[in-house]
Amino acid sequence: MKVMKSARGRRLIGVLAAILVLVLFSNAAAAQKNKKGKSKDQKQDDANAVPIVIGSDADQIDHNIGEMLAAFQLGNVEMMHKYYADSVTFVSGAYEPPIVGWQNYVPLFQRQMASFQSVQIIRKNTIVFPHGDVAWAMYQWEFSALYDGKPYGARGQTTLIFNKIGGNWLIVHNHTSAVSPETVQAQPPAATQQAPTQAKP
Repeated sequence: MKVMKSARGRRLIGVLAAILVLVLFSNAAAAQKNKKGKSKDQKQDDANAVPIVIGSDADQIDHNIGEMLAAFQLGNVEMMHKYYADSVTFVSGAYEPPIVGWQNYVPLFQRQMASFQSVQIIRKNTIVFPHGDVAWAMYQWEFSALYDGKPYGARGQTTLIFNKIGGNWLIVHNHTSAVSPETVQAQPPAATQQAPTQAKP
């Protein structure tokens, strides 16, 4: 089992529109070969996948997390979907039923993100565990934005489970928890607001 700790520390994920430029290399012949013999579900989940970049599985997964969070930060659901399986499940830090399926997550994400402006996400302490065609990753995040025009901040942690489908690492489960405000040295109460937690990274 390979363990990879990100040495990038506090890095700002996806600054400016340059993040929209995705340069990924793939071997078309290998991709076509991988498509043969897939089940119907795998073909559906792989339809929006971006070919993985050259490097170790842990490096590829770490890169994909960065691109996914960049898309999250920009509110770009089409770009986010490239890194999620259609059958993905989501668990938030709030006591809410899990969300099953990308199509059920998107309207909630869009509704909640509509109130945020100037979103910034910092990811740190990423650890990735690849194991065959399954992998899991953990990281901490800091979220800052304007929420209905007022400063808003949150901190938390996320665990992602990946499945390698057709040569692409896709997120099949996202469990995100925000740290309780009482345990975080946050801004004064007048400067922060409480916002929905389901759309957190």
